[in-house]
Amino acid sequence: MAPAGTGDRVEGLHAVAAAVTAGRVRVLYVERGRLRHDDVAAVVDAARTDGATIHVEDDVRARSVTAAPQGLVAEAQPLPFLDLEAAVELVEPTALLVLDHLEDPRNVGAIARSAEAAGIAALVVAGRRAAPLGPSAFKAAAGALERVRLVEVSSIPAALRRLSRLGVWTVGLDGSAPTPLWGLDLLTQPVAVVVGAEGRGLHRLTSERCDVVAHIPMAPTVESLNASVAASLAVFEVLRMRSADSGT
Repeated sequence: MAPAGTGDRVEGLHAVAAAVTAGRVRVLYVERGRLRHDDVAAVVDAARTDGATIHVEDDVRARSVTAAPQGLVAEAQPLPFLDLEAAVELVEPTALLVLDHLEDPRNVGAIARSAEAAGIAALVVAGRRAAPLGPSAFKAAAGALERVRLVEVSSIPAALRRLSRLGVWTVGLDGSAPTPLWGLDLLTQPVAVVVGAEGRGLHRLTSERCDVVAHIPMAPTVESLNASVAASLAVFEVLRMRSADSGT
């Protein structure tokens, strides 16, 4: 059974607007001074129409987790997590992104934006010792976490083994790997790209469970990439390879 869900608190204009559009917002706190802005007023009107309780306050920062909530803090119905088996069936061929214990929620949010843009169906994340999927991640995602499905697992290596049994290839990213990611034929097949944590990269057991470990080609003067940048390049290579394979 999948865990209950996440995203019960959302902050920032784009993240709250997306949660309102999804019909999840139950209570919305808005700064009085922000109501003169048309985009904020539109979000508040939509939330009110959807039945949310609106509280107008002088300053919502005392309620916020992020440093700049942009005058909007929402309490929302949690987004349900998806089972791994169901995530595999979301698109044909399967396209998933596995995050191996990333620690910065802003990176997770940025990755969600890239994943959505590249047609990745779901993010697979660890339930422990990883970045919390809270207000910071949702704000950085700017609405993408409302649309990219989330799978929470207790063990990333175990999840990779399950993916293998489901017929999904796993491709890990490692700057020291001999195989280049560019042009990798496996990306046109049912695939899950595995991104390592900031700094240390893939855990040893995670790397061992991957079918292929590949590097992102870059100039020799550059040692490594930020996790969100690496994930973005990887998912767009998946999109490029599949577009070329289909002739589009």
